[in-house]
Amino acid sequence: MKVVFLEDVKGRGKKGEVKDVPDGYANNFLIKNKKAEPATGRNLGAVKGRQKAEEKAAAEELAEAKKLAEFFANEKTVIELTGKSGKDGRLFGAVSTKQIAAALEKQYKIKIDKRKMELNQPIHALGYTDVPVKLHREVTAQMRVHVSEG
Repeated sequence: MKVVFLEDVKGRGKKGEVKDVPDGYANNFLIKNKKAEPATGRNLGAVKGRQKAEEKAAAEELAEAKKLAEFFANEKTVIELTGKSGKDGRLFGAVSTKQIAAALEKQYKIKIDKRKMELNQPIHALGYTDVPVKLHREVTAQMRVHVSEG
């Protein structure tokens, strides 16, 4: 029996795939548990429609990430932070990705999850630092952060 998978089934198929499976397995497990549906013309059309919608949404997400990367690439885009420091320019404490994300939202009204910032260690010194940000699996941008005496 040909079925259209509605979700991933380990060892059998992935969501959206059309596969031939034994009748008993299809009726008693896949269809009963709503993991698949019979591959009729109407169901195949619905699957194609969902796939087109997903592709369109993925393309829009990629375009938005590229637009945001261009915004960060602009020299005038600098996230300003302040902190107390000693005479040698080292901060008392450190600037974390959480603080950078909060400052970004406050200054530019852009919300980015702190976990997308690939800062290996917190910032411990005054000055400019480039922070890599993973905006999309295909798009990584450099965000400029300026820490000044406050």
